Amino acid sequence: MAYEVRSERWVVHGDVTVAVHTRPLSREETLWRAVWEVGPDVAALDGVTALQVAGLEHYDDPAIHCSVVHTARVTWPRGVAPHKVIRRVDGEVIEVGIPRTRPAVAAVRAAHWAVSNRQAALILLMTAQQGLASPEQLLRATRQLRGRRRRAFVKEVVRDIALGVQSLGELDFARLCRERGLPEPDRQVVVRTDRGRVYLDVRWRNGLVVEIDGVQHGRALAVSADNLRTNALVLKGDRALRIDLVGLRVFTDEFMSQVAQGHAQLEHPAA
Repeated sequence: MAYEVRSERWVVHGDVTVAVHTRPLSREETLWRAVWEVGPDVAALDGVTALQVAGLEHYDDPAIHCSVVHTARVTWPRGVAPHKVIRRVDGEVIEVGIPRTRPAVAAVRAAHWAVSNRQAALILLMTAQQGLASPEQLLRATRQLRGRRRRAFVKEVVRDIALGVQSLGELDFARLCRERGLPEPDRQVVVRTDRGRVYLDVRWRNGLVVEIDGVQHGRALAVSADNLRTNALVLKGDRALRIDLVGLRVFTDEFMSQVAQGHAQLEHPAA
């Protein structure tokens, strides 16, 4: 091996990693290098990196997140985002291919490691929407992993994802309205449109409708069905606002300002 390296046919990339070529390492090779350099017996790709290996799309994080149990004595190579975890959950590491944590565990850990609540919610939501982990698997992971940051927030977001629009009561939309000085709206209102009976999440008598979309609303033909329903309400004379459930938790002030603005415009229309 030393001869090949001296001959510049192979390249050393750390203490234990040698490439049998001279080109830059590919992304997959870089991930293998991270695990090998930390220690293949104790290290696993984790967080967003494990999700990306599992197929996560449209989320950019070039860092290589790698975890070991906190008792492991390791040296972290340059370019690796280090994480020590209290313990491994039974069966959490996928050992076929690059060692990595299962998507539900990776998503919950990534949410705890995120730089903000918004980033944490986005990671959890994208994991569920892209089918990398089911809501039930995410719920189970929140029970198994404590995390050091935003424990309550992560559990609430996962519960929202799992329960969809049924978790509207947990968000206590009426309380948010009262905090804005808005009257309490009617819930689960039934109205008739040219598409038949429509069940609305929230409606005021002045015609303002707020629809809270759970994660399932982004799937398949659910978007088309929702759009048809919203259009039918607008044609009937109502004004409809759509709010995604996780967005309501993360962008509470922004969405509730829109609700207050819409209510005020209908209560006091311009002359």
